[in-house]
Amino acid sequence: MKRIKKLIVKLLLVVATINVSLAGLAGLAPVHADDAPAFGMDARAAYAIDAQSGQVLYQKNATKLYPIASVIKILTLGVIEQDIRDHKMSWDQKIKITPEVAKMAGDWHFSNVPLNAGEEYTVRQLVDSMMLVSADGSTEALALADAGSTAAFNKKMQAFAKKAGVTDAKIYNMIGLPNGDLEKHKLKGVDKDAENLLSAKDVALISKYLVEKYPETLEITKQKFANFDVSSEQQYLMTNVNALLPQNGFAPKSGEIDGLKTGNTDRAGKCIVTTGTFSGRRIILVALHTKGEWNDQSKMQQDFYNKLADEYQPVTVKKLADLSGKLAKVKVADGKDKKTTKLKLAKETTVWLPKNMTLKQTKPTLKLDKQYDQNGKLRAPVKKGQQVGVVELQINGLPTMTVPVTATQTIKKDSLF
Repeated sequence: MKRIKKLIVKLLLVVATINVSLAGLAGLAPVHADDAPAFGMDARAAYAIDAQSGQVLYQKNATKLYPIASVIKILTLGVIEQDIRDHKMSWDQKIKITPEVAKMAGDWHFSNVPLNAGEEYTVRQLVDSMMLVSADGSTEALALADAGSTAAFNKKMQAFAKKAGVTDAKIYNMIGLPNGDLEKHKLKGVDKDAENLLSAKDVALISKYLVEKYPETLEITKQKFANFDVSSEQQYLMTNVNALLPQNGFAPKSGEIDGLKTGNTDRAGKCIVTTGTFSGRRIILVALHTKGEWNDQSKMQQDFYNKLADEYQPVTVKKLADLSGKLAKVKVADGKDKKTTKLKLAKETTVWLPKNMTLKQTKPTLKLDKQYDQNGKLRAPVKKGQQVGVVELQINGLPTMTVPVTATQTIKKDSLF
């Protein structure tokens, strides 16, 4: 009898063990492919967008503020290009180098081209060196010639960032170095270790605004080589540090990269923002504090672009019916003589989809804005052309995309009297 009891106990233990094992396997089941991000970035933060549509292709800690090192120079460039267009500076304008700037340019700890005190260099020369080899002395010379001080130039940078839709950036200088490294030109009353803080999304928005408003930017950043005349007797060959440019070692196999900027400090780590056109669409990709070496960073960006081109394609959405015929009409609440009305896209747009997916498979869902939503009905009054909500699209491997929709007619509110 004791043997039978022992046998029963053993059998129960075996069954329990099997059940626990199965439960464990269930907990480790892979995430469904449709829900898993299509891309991965071994970085502290990252953000990728289609610049024309604003569609987010990837995001990771995208709104958290981090140091971005010399990537801030895209914002410095924006201010300079803005002031050139406004005739406050010119490309051929000559800037005389002060001893303090020459000292910065000669410090081996920083990225630089040599600048001789008392020598004059054109704005174009200094901009080229700032964007191709991240020259810190050149950047300082430009900002001081433009605004007179670090603090004054910072205000210009903040204003430019705001135009790009960025309001949370903490800006301490034009170079991307810790405040104390600017010595005489550092901010007074600010910690010597203070660095510019922006999010990956901030960097993408500034990049987008920069290349759209000032397309001449890309004529600068796509240069692979340029000569810098240090003096009449000395010339310095600058090689663009962007390894993803065409024919470079990490150039994507399709599409073409033509910008934008890298950066590195101890706190920021290795940072990068690149941009290029793929299937006729401009893509912007930001990665902050990437892991590994510079080649690892370049390979990671190359992999992103290659996968985007291989597995995804841009699809044009011309009208709501392209997404779903059911979304074109909505019921109206409290409308005068109107029980239903038609909606339309705010504008034609383009959506990146997996090559095996159609628009109608994105599970389009109408989301009315809070002020217009009355239990799923469109609350009157509404003006023709007014945005009343968005259509959400669920795209395999990508973040949810929203497409704005507007009212097609004016609807007055029904009156009780």
